[in-house]
Amino acid sequence: MEIRDYWNSFIEKNPTFKDCSYNSWAFGVDADALALLVVNGIKTATASLFDLYELEKEALPQEGQISIILDAEETKPICIIQTTKVTVSPFKMADEKHAFKEGEGDRSLSFWRKVHKDFFSECLENTALAFTDDSLVVLEEFQVIYPSDNF
Repeated sequence: MEIRDYWNSFIEKNPTFKDCSYNSWAFGVDADALALLVVNGIKTATASLFDLYELEKEALPQEGQISIILDAEETKPICIIQTTKVTVSPFKMADEKHAFKEGEGDRSLSFWRKVHKDFFSECLENTALAFTDDSLVVLEEFQVIYPSDNF
């Protein structure tokens, strides 16, 4: 199903959202596996690097924001989420609760720090910036408001 058709199907069943805008995106690493964690209710949070928003001149996520989560090819809608909380803090301040909500690996803080440190460092490889434990991260929590029937 096309992204626009998926959105229209959502609006048909949820008309209170008809005047809302949305973003569509896929997770950065292993997008399909992470989207499956979202659909199954295991992953209810994500993290992104603040510096990337600055570099790409993009707005930070906001509470109430609607997003269509896409598959790895960024062509197939998987579900629709609504952001419920956004916090910006140094990487080293992310806690066990957030790591658990991200739902990845063994859901521990040590696993979360390892994979995110590697990913964020890689994201900055071709920039003048370097990732450190003091780098700001955007910690986002969300809830699924429209699951997919075919993922």
